[in-house]
Amino acid sequence: MGSVTLIGTRLAEAGEEFVYNGESSACEGCPYRDQCLNLTEGRRYKVSEVRNGAKTLECAVHDSGVTAVEVEPVPIRANVPSSVAFAGSKTSLAGPCPHTSCPSHEFCVPSGAEFDEEYRIDTVVGDPPHEHCELDRDLMMVEFEPPDDA
Repeated sequence: MGSVTLIGTRLAEAGEEFVYNGESSACEGCPYRDQCLNLTEGRRYKVSEVRNGAKTLECAVHDSGVTAVEVEPVPIRANVPSSVAFAGSKTSLAGPCPHTSCPSHEFCVPSGAEFDEEYRIDTVVGDPPHEHCELDRDLMMVEFEPPDDA
């Protein structure tokens, strides 16, 4: 079972993925803050269920309000050096990449992952979407297990 939290109604759809960014200054004094601020900052989640009968509550951050959903941490797809791309092993990202127009950029700099953390590889997906890495990195696409603290 996942965690129950409140998210903006525009995101409240089963299958929707998001990275939890933590508290906003607008959250100060909100009566619902304990229900909203209960995820791990910087982690990627997926809405698994919108709670039946949940009301839309006013929110200073989300213009259309918030509603109750169940979320689960999701694996993160990322490109890692081919030399360490083995299911079950731990590794970190190869490093920042300035080439934002590259088809692999979203996997070299994935939302919900940090460069200074190690992640356990759940699955080796295969070749990345680019044909040539501008940084001459030999990369493989993998899925990291969701972190334990998610």
